Amino acid sequence: MTLLTLLCVVIAILALMEVPLFAVFAGLALGCLFLIEMDMTDLQTVLLEFNRLSAASVLVALPLFTFTGCILTATKAPRRIMDLMEAMFGWMPGGVAISGLFACAVLTTLTGASGVTIVALGGVLYPVLVEKGYSEKFALGLLVTGGSLGLLFPPSLPIILYGVVTQTEIEKIFNAAFVPGLLLMFVLSAYAFCYDMVLRRKGKALGNQSFSFRRLLETTRAAIWEIPALIIIFGGVYGGYGSISEIAGLVAIYIIIVECFIQKEVAVFGHLPKILIESAVLTGSIILILGFAMGFTGYLIDEEIPTLLLSQLKTFTDNKILFLLMLNVFLLGVGCVMDIFSAIVVIVPIMVPIALEMGIDPIHLCIIFLVNLEIGYATPPVGINLFIASLKFQKPITLLYWAAVPFLLLLFATFLLITYVPALSKLF
Repeated sequence: MTLLTLLCVVIAILALMEVPLFAVFAGLALGCLFLIEMDMTDLQTVLLEFNRLSAASVLVALPLFTFTGCILTATKAPRRIMDLMEAMFGWMPGGVAISGLFACAVLTTLTGASGVTIVALGGVLYPVLVEKGYSEKFALGLLVTGGSLGLLFPPSLPIILYGVVTQTEIEKIFNAAFVPGLLLMFVLSAYAFCYDMVLRRKGKALGNQSFSFRRLLETTRAAIWEIPALIIIFGGVYGGYGSISEIAGLVAIYIIIVECFIQKEVAVFGHLPKILIESAVLTGSIILILGFAMGFTGYLIDEEIPTLLLSQLKTFTDNKILFLLMLNVFLLGVGCVMDIFSAIVVIVPIMVPIALEMGIDPIHLCIIFLVNLEIGYATPPVGINLFIASLKFQKPITLLYWAAVPFLLLLFATFLLITYVPALSKLF
């Protein structure tokens, strides 16, 4: 036990020294497996996990969607998407803010990364919101919290990763996440609507544009080649017209053709190889982390760690409602200090057996987990979206804390509804 404690301390120190995450997990997995019986043959568990991982057909979707997201963020697609959303919703009270929320959700959906959305859309959306009369605080709060809204919609990389780790059918997770995802967007859109109405009563009407069919037609024409990608993804996943891997391949091919040969914003022999390398490095790091983390999960199972944690937890409570509340508080903390991919491979293998023992539906558990981490991105003091926005807009981090509070309170209230009304995850 002393050796195991020493090993964990060394690994923690390496992590704090910013050693690559896959190396940290490799050391943790290999060290723990060796310490079971001091036998080198136990290390083959990691190889077996990598072999099982490579045989998972759904894993094909991960690099393909990553590649698609990298291409889109290298083009003017974010600007075209924002223009289209503004033409659709900009005429209604709070319309510009609602347009921004939908644009953020669409871009996060396509790229699978919250931080990318803030960087790519922030420079477009923030000045537009301020120019239209929204306060700086409101604009920053919307961007910080809205940047992760699309993580519950296909082709969400966290959902794919969660499905691989737990061996859950990914299409079922997407179906369960659809209504909660829409609910979160609706709540923030309603807040933007009410914000506008309050200002109007004070005689401070925001500069919303009137509806123009001509502008809608122009922005639709500009984004006409990006729209089919969404149709393929949503139609394929929710319509059941193909597996997630087949949809990923089709979308990747489509986006390459559009951005390289139709829009011509990505040079085939110049920019595309760099994007391919960038996405390959990102995907490779995720797969390495996942493989070693699954090896560490094997150690946890052999040592019955989840069972021990469950027995400890039951000394505090065996009440399902209280357990869910404790789980939410814990996961919000995890979402603040860990990126969503690391949290999935580290926390999920421990959490799932405990939750199942408490009688929580595994699909509902997945939604609870993902929404928690989605909100955790913007939760003070160390939510990653707060720091990305601080760097992007050169604003004090404390200003962003206060800017995010109204949005976070609404998201927390909505999340409690999602947590304690499991039927919301079974409506679609």
